[in-house]
Amino acid sequence: MADTQGLDLGLAKLSNLAPRGYALGLHIRFSSASINVQTYDAKWIQLYTEKGYMLCDPLISWGFGNEGAIRWSELDYPDPHNILEQAAGFGLKYGVAVSHGPTSSRSIGGFAREDREFSDKEIAAIAEIFGRLHEESTPPKSLTDAQSMALRLVANGSRHAEAAALLGISESALKARLRSARERLFARTTAEAIQRAQEYNLL
Repeated sequence: MADTQGLDLGLAKLSNLAPRGYALGLHIRFSSASINVQTYDAKWIQLYTEKGYMLCDPLISWGFGNEGAIRWSELDYPDPHNILEQAAGFGLKYGVAVSHGPTSSRSIGGFAREDREFSDKEIAAIAEIFGRLHEESTPPKSLTDAQSMALRLVANGSRHAEAAALLGISESALKARLRSARERLFARTTAEAIQRAQEYNLL
């Protein structure tokens, strides 16, 4: 399990490869992704969200039905709302969709540029990085007792000093347990770690 620094490094590489941004969902389960990252034009993200385009996006339809990578121009999926045409108006003129992992925990991403089609070499690089991010961010099947107890106390409203006292450890030791839980859950904050632990039925 990689920590968030590994995630940040992979995302930085994807930013270099996709100059007009990207949107990805890692480990989509029950229609919700474990990790969502979007760097497209903010106005496009707002419109996409408000219109609920995720439910009819041809990229996502392709992603759930296939593994691998494909240029947007090669997609042969229904697009009744002209999502790809609308996206082009925000600079997302050329793109590639990437899908990785089992259908029960699928990761799907879209990557865009404005000037030209992605080369085969660029697509291969994106797919390789994306696959690595999928593997590194696989949700854990369990937490240690120390991690789960620390998270549970904070989730129930205990402040750090109080939680440490209840566990009979120092506050710095408690913070170390919370930090290790965040890393195990690929979370940037304790609140995010608690939410993910609850979603994965680990608390």
